[in-house]
Parts: sequence; structure tokens; C-alpha cells
Amino acid sequence: MTTEDTLRDTRIPLSDGSGALPAVGFGTLIPDPVATGLATKAALQVGFRHLDCAERYGNEDAVGNAMQEVFGHGAIRRQDLFVTTKLWNTNHRPERIAPAFEASLRRLRLDYIDCYLIHTPFAFQPGDEFHPTDGQGRVIYDSGVTLLETWQGLERLVDEGRCRAIGLSDITLEKLREIVAVARIKPAVVQVESHPYLPEWDLLDYCRAHGIVLQAFAPLGHAMEPKVIDDPVITAIARRVGRTPAQVALAWAVQRGTAFLTTSTSPRHIRENFEIAALPEDALREIRDGVTTRNRFNAVVETGVPGFIPRAGSN
Repeated sequence: MTTEDTLRDTRIPLSDGSGALPAVGFGTLIPDPVATGLATKAALQVGFRHLDCAERYGNEDAVGNAMQEVFGHGAIRRQDLFVTTKLWNTNHRPERIAPAFEASLRRLRLDYIDCYLIHTPFAFQPGDEFHPTDGQGRVIYDSGVTLLETWQGLERLVDEGRCRAIGLSDITLEKLREIVAVARIKPAVVQVESHPYLPEWDLLDYCRAHGIVLQAFAPLGHAMEPKVIDDPVITAIARRVGRTPAQVALAWAVQRGTAFLTTSTSPRHIRENFEIAALPEDALREIRDGVTTRNRFNAVVETGVPGFIPRAGSN
């Protein structure tokens, strides 16, 4: 049985030899820059060693300042952290990739990025607007670049040495297969919505077979209805093992071989999300076999536009 300390400190080696991804990660999608800085520092102080960022979040500078402040205290060094950030949809054209990457480096105040992800497989019209739209409010997509061409641009970043690993986010299994089939440098990480209501078992099996780390965002289901942490199977396990329902769902994520990201501005919840402990094998089986609700909460995989699906209940 994995002990509490080893579970929350789990690191998953990347198949390309570029390091190991801390399974327990902190996401920085926090709108307010002051709150971003405080939450980032709180996460690092309780033990998180993976920070997940993105150009689109608009707060890389706040995360960078928080990291530098923590580094200045001397207890945590840059090499102790795994930092991920992402290329936004408007920068998919090859000539825009390096400038976008360098801009993220500057904002994060780092010399290198541990992992750089294509935020979504959808290319938007290039420009300064994050969400370019036409007169009817519809997103303007860019048909002048393919996902493979964008991927090859990321491969060149790895060749240059300032990006240690690359991957994909918000991608379907079908699209992932297409990239893996032709990529010179295979994806190291795939980040998708996943939780007990959206376990993505087929995608996880494929990632395992190809040495790719599957990283779950929204591992608690965005706190939307139907709530993952209110599921009777999960709440019953939580009572039995003396943990919160959130800790049960997060432990399940690590023990089935995935990494996860949680986001909070509450110091109490940040600590709760880090202090997970291993579940007994029967609890893991109960979640796999007993949780029957299936629900996707975020529509980004369908459109490239992050956003919640306006429905409640299972599908």
C-alpha cells in the first residue's frame, strides 16, 4: 500500500527522459492577479511542486513574481519545480510560436519551461484578440495552419533547449492518435478534463501504451451539478476512510496512474487538495464500478473555447 507521503509526492517519469511530472499539481486559472500570487505562494508552501500556467490565463506575470518571491526565501529552488505553460489558439502558426513562448518565459521570469502544451487543437485567426469573432459573434478559426505544423513548431523549441517536454491539452483520442503517428518528438503529457464522471479510460489506456502522462484538469468536476464530491459512492468511501470526498477523488486520480490539477484561492482547500492519502484497493474498485454518472462539464474539447456546458445531470 502506498503511504500518504509517497502518494502526494508521486512523480511520473516522462518517457522522453526530460524529467518527472509531479502527479499532484496546482492550476493557476485565477482571474485576479493579487489572488493568483497569494494562491501560488500558498500552494508552494504546502508542498505543491507543479504549477500549471497558460498564456490565455492572463496572469503569468503574477505567477512569475510569486515564484521569484518564494525562491528568494531559499527553501525552494527553481529546479525543485515543474512548470507548465501553454500556447494559445491565436499563435498556432509556426512563425508565432517562438515569440509566444519567449513572452511566456519573460512573464514567468524563467530561463526554461519544463513542459509546453498546445492549449487546444483548434487554431484561431492570428492576432491580439484571444477570441477573434465575426459579426455574429462566432469564433474565426484559422484554416491556414494544421495541428501537425503547430506541433512541429513545438518540436523545434525542444531542439533549442529551453523547453524540456511538449504535449497537448483539450484533445480527443482521435486527434492524439494523428499526432503520435507522425510526430518526431512524441507528446510527453496530455491534459484533459477527467474525473470519476469522465474517467476517459480509453484515452488513459492509449496514453499508457505510448508512454504519455494523462493529466486531469477539473478532477473534482468544476464543482458543477451533478457534483462529483456529492456522489454517494465517493461520500461513503470518504466516511469509511476518514477523508473528505475531494481527497478521495484526488487519491483515485493518482492511484489509477494519472496526474491532476486543482485550483483554489482558499488556503484550507489548497492544503486539503495536497494532503491526500492512498485508498484501499476495494475503494478503487468501488469508484470504477459503482460510479455510473457520466458527464463532461467543459465544452473546450468541442470548440477550442473554454466554457462550461449549460446543462446539469448525467448524459
